[in-house]
Amino acid sequence: VSTQSTGTTGSKELDKLLGGGIETGSITEIFGEFRTGKTQLCQVVAQVDGASAMFNADPKKPVGGNIMAHASTTRLYLRKGRGENRICKIYDSPCLPESEAVFSIGNDGIGDSKD
Repeated sequence: VSTQSTGTTGSKELDKLLGGGIETGSITEIFGEFRTGKTQLCQVVAQVDGASAMFNADPKKPVGGNIMAHASTTRLYLRKGRGENRICKIYDSPCLPESEAVFSIGNDGIGDSKD
């Protein structure tokens, strides 16, 4: 049973993929080409979490440059779908299975896919 808390992304499907949302107290690496939602996702998480966990670093862990990837718990790959839809794939995670979810980016932020 995990005691780790999570922050919602704004999309039920994306939260389901991530086991409830973005894990707090850990580093989640998000990568992909331009206009796939990386910045929007980071802004949502920062607002929901109040940025407290994001900027409350463990001083014993190395951070910066290529070292940051070594400290990542989960790696997410984002790619474009049709229209405003985006696809998130769990690329690497010690606790989540490799899988995908479709979400949407609109004027109201991140939400569920609009078919």
